[in-house]
Amino acid sequence: MQKTPVFVVAGLDPVAVDAVATGLSVPGTAVVHHDLVEVSLGIITRTVRQVDADGITQTWVTRIDLDHGCVSCALRHDLLPTLRALHRRSTVERIVVALDPLIEPEPLCWAIENVDVVGVPGQMDGPAARDVCVEAVIGCVSAGTWLDEATGDLTTAEAGFDSGDPADERTLAQVAVGHVAVADGLVVHGAAPANWDAAVFGAVVRRLAPEAPVVMEAPGRPLDGRLVSLLVAAMPLGARRDRTVGPFDPLLAGTPPLEADCGVQLVEFTVARPFHPGRLHDALDHLLDGVVCSRGRMWLATQPDEALWMESAGGGLRVATGGPWLAAMTDDEVADVDAERVALAAARWDPDFGDRHTSLVVLVWRADPDAIRTALRRACLTDDEMSAGQSVWSTWDDPFGTFHADPCETSVPHPIHENEEKS
Repeated sequence: MQKTPVFVVAGLDPVAVDAVATGLSVPGTAVVHHDLVEVSLGIITRTVRQVDADGITQTWVTRIDLDHGCVSCALRHDLLPTLRALHRRSTVERIVVALDPLIEPEPLCWAIENVDVVGVPGQMDGPAARDVCVEAVIGCVSAGTWLDEATGDLTTAEAGFDSGDPADERTLAQVAVGHVAVADGLVVHGAAPANWDAAVFGAVVRRLAPEAPVVMEAPGRPLDGRLVSLLVAAMPLGARRDRTVGPFDPLLAGTPPLEADCGVQLVEFTVARPFHPGRLHDALDHLLDGVVCSRGRMWLATQPDEALWMESAGGGLRVATGGPWLAAMTDDEVADVDAERVALAAARWDPDFGDRHTSLVVLVWRADPDAIRTALRRACLTDDEMSAGQSVWSTWDDPFGTFHADPCETSVPHPIHENEEKS
C-alpha cells in the first residue's frame, strides 16, 4: 500500500498554524491537532478534521488521559498511532499535522521514522513510517516577534507555555529557531515594525533556512489557501524529510549567503587541535549574546574518544556527546559507519589524531564575528600544551562531563542521539 503523505505545520502562533493547515485541506485531507493546554494534568485533546471528496468537513474531538503528562508522551501514545490509523482510511489521501507551539518538528519527524508503535489492534508493530512519509515541514513565523523570540533567553515556561514536564527547560529561542531551521517552506504573517527590522529578519531567515521558499501574508489580507498553494508549489516536496542531520554531517545545509547583511553573518570556525576545557567553558559565553544560533562538533582535550556536539539558540546552549571519533573505533565499528563520513574523515586524517577536529557554525546578529573567532582560538591548546600530550590533558578539570547546558545552574541531561527525548 502506498504511504500517505504528511505535511507538518509548526509555529508559535496557533492561529497562523491553523490557517495554514486549513489552507492545505484540499478534499481527501485529514488535519490532526493535539491541544496540550491540559497536558500538565495528564490530559490532551485530539481534534481530527477530515474533508471528504465533496468538500464537506467532519470533525472528531477526543480527550485522552496520559500515563505521564508531557509532550513526549503525547507523541508516543497518541499522535503516532493516529497517523497510522488515518493511513488506513480509504478517504484520506493527505494528512496535515498542525503542531502545538511546544512540539518541535525535527524530533517529530525523527519519531515518525524511528519510534515503534506497538500493541495497537489491527496494526503491525513498527514506526509510523511504515504507513506515512513526511512530505514537507512548513514553518509559520511572525515577522514582528520572531527575531526577539529567537534571540532571547526565556524558557518556554517563562514565556507562558506549559509542556507538563518539570524537567523541560528548553528556551523559547530553541523552539522558535527549530520551527525555521528544519522548514521546507515558510509562511510569514504579520509585519515587522520597521523596514530595518524586516531587512534583518529576512537576512536571518535566508541563512537559517536557505533552501526554503517563503510566502508572506499581504497587508490587510489574512492567510488563505491561495497563499499556501503557492508555497506548496515552490517547495521541494520530500527532498530532505527522510533523514535527520547527525553530528558528523555537513553543518551548512544548502547554499546560504556567507557575506554579512544588516549585521547578520554566518561565522565558520574550524581547527585541528583540541579545546582546553576550562577556557572553552569561558569562550562559550560569546555564543549567548547577539547570536541567533550555533552548532557543531568539538574536540575536547579531556575527552579524546568522543566528539562533543554543541548547539545554541538565543541565550541557551547545550553540549552533549555526539558519538565516537573514527580514530577511537575498532575496524569492525568503522565498517558500519556511513561511507560519506569515512571519506570526509580520510580527507583530513592526521597521522597522530585521526579525524579529531572542531567545526562550528555560528549565526550572528549584533555580535562581533572577530571576537567570537578570537575567543574560540584562545580556547584551543597552545603549542606547549599540545606537546604535553594526552597523559597530561586527561588530568585537567572538565566542567562538561558527559553533558553541559547554559545557564549552568539549569543544566539537564540532553541525549543527542535520542531526539524523541529532546523535550
